[in-house]
Amino acid sequence: MSTAPPTSEPAAGEDAPLARTVGRKVLLLFVVGDILGAGIYSLTGKVAGEVGGAIWVPFLVAFGLAALTAASYVELVGKYPRAAGAALYAHKAFDNPFVTFMVAFTVMMSGVTSAAAAARAFGGDYLAEFVSVPTLVAAYAFLALVAVVNLIGISESMRVNVVLTVIEASGLLVIIAIGVWAVVTGDGEPSRALDLDPGDASVWTAVLGGTALAFYALLGFEDSVNLAEECQEPRRDFGRALFGGLAITGVVYLAVAFTSSLLVDTATLRESTGPLLEVVKVAGLAFPPSLFALIALFAVGNTALINMIMASRLVYGMAREGIVPPVLGRVSRRRTPSVAIAFTIAIALTLVSTGDLAGLADTTVLLLLLVFAVVNVAVLVLRRDPGDATGDARADAGADLGDGGDGPAASGDAARGGARRGFRAPTWAPVLGAVVSLTLASPLTGREDAVYVRAALLLGIGVVLYAVNRVLVRRAG
Repeated sequence: MSTAPPTSEPAAGEDAPLARTVGRKVLLLFVVGDILGAGIYSLTGKVAGEVGGAIWVPFLVAFGLAALTAASYVELVGKYPRAAGAALYAHKAFDNPFVTFMVAFTVMMSGVTSAAAAARAFGGDYLAEFVSVPTLVAAYAFLALVAVVNLIGISESMRVNVVLTVIEASGLLVIIAIGVWAVVTGDGEPSRALDLDPGDASVWTAVLGGTALAFYALLGFEDSVNLAEECQEPRRDFGRALFGGLAITGVVYLAVAFTSSLLVDTATLRESTGPLLEVVKVAGLAFPPSLFALIALFAVGNTALINMIMASRLVYGMAREGIVPPVLGRVSRRRTPSVAIAFTIAIALTLVSTGDLAGLADTTVLLLLLVFAVVNVAVLVLRRDPGDATGDARADAGADLGDGGDGPAASGDAARGGARRGFRAPTWAPVLGAVVSLTLASPLTGREDAVYVRAALLLGIGVVLYAVNRVLVRRAG
């Protein structure tokens, strides 16, 4: 990781800007690490239940559709290279405090539901390889452990995250190696990977339903926008890192999906909460199933940890900004947002008992699809806004030299006109992205009514918090 050019110290009373120390390679690793996780380890079988042996089809469609929204994120990061992500874009586009709050709250709740889904996955077949424990008991204990790590401190949590990211990536490489060996030796049934069996549903509904589930496995690419303010040159690097990360994980996921259907029959995958463990057990290339189960548990743990860190910090940030009751902004002696962590863990513990793995994962996807629709509309609304004047380390350095932003870097930026404005998505991409997001969020996917009820209740909590805070502000004012 390289170091950004030094800048002058902020004046007394001013907030210091975030350090622009994240280069392109580090950003790429962050995107890949954030996408890899519990989804591919736990939901491959559920996708098979929707479409049969052609598991790779929903994953391929999901990655193609994710690229549409990714294009909107890249354009918006180029215009507003600051942390806050979707909430910032909603604020810029619609200038409505309630809409901005609900976008931020929806992102936060998607993290909580994702952690709850990971907890259900943790208590499934991977854990059963070591000990037999009721799923709910294991899920509750797992979330308690995640809360403890989160409370200890952010630096410790990040160290754990780095280690777990390496471990979960190694597990997927094992599955790919098994697939390559199977192809070379002639094992498995390649024809099964081409079997599109929707059961009683239509092919269209089955693929839509499978794509909605597959989306859960690739969520995380949108989190990278929160690093925009710490990237050295976000306008140049962010698009390459985001599209590159999607391409890398796309290849990995398609290879894993193909290997799964190549070696394991669809019925077995459908019934398993640890589908990749089934692949290891029948592989011609020997690998200890218990070791792979341990790797999968680490992957599931990493997904939950990342999401709960994100959710608790969002709640804390909203409390500090006076958007939700200030009690949620209290910190512990270890300087962690203890009340926000307790609030998000309480919701996750409740969610675990309201649905199975697929239902909770589908709720996560539904919430983020609504956010994606807003982002795709926002990028069109903001086309006439020139955006921020600066956005990379060199421009910021020029602005900090006391010349009011008209130093060499800034003036060079202005002289080049649109050359430094970054990526601009073709208009059809955000339009199609918004339509696709709303389509996948609709009942056309065949998702259960319980998913919509769960999502509505979670968003209702946000409305109540917003209303309570408005009352408190008025009384204090």
